[in-house]
Amino acid sequence: MKEMFSSRAVLLGEYIIDTGATVRAAAKVFKISKSTVHKDITVKLKYEEPALYLLVRDVLEKNKQERHIRGGLATREKYLGRHQN
Repeated sequence: MKEMFSSRAVLLGEYIIDTGATVRAAAKVFKISKSTVHKDITVKLKYEEPALYLLVRDVLEKNKQERHIRGGLATREKYLGRHQN
């Protein structure tokens, strides 16, 4: 049972690095909760694959810094869609 969780953490880490996906996007693809993704890549991956963890952490930090931009764009699209109707 423990092997299943460790391989999932590594798979999540590799997916996030390959695609630059956010925690939310990875959760949707793997059909698991955001909390599970976050726990796997911040806690479990740190001990299983430390080198991979460092790469994933960099991607997550980049996503965190860009979060306010994505939110602003989503709000802009929301209001542009209302004005067009």
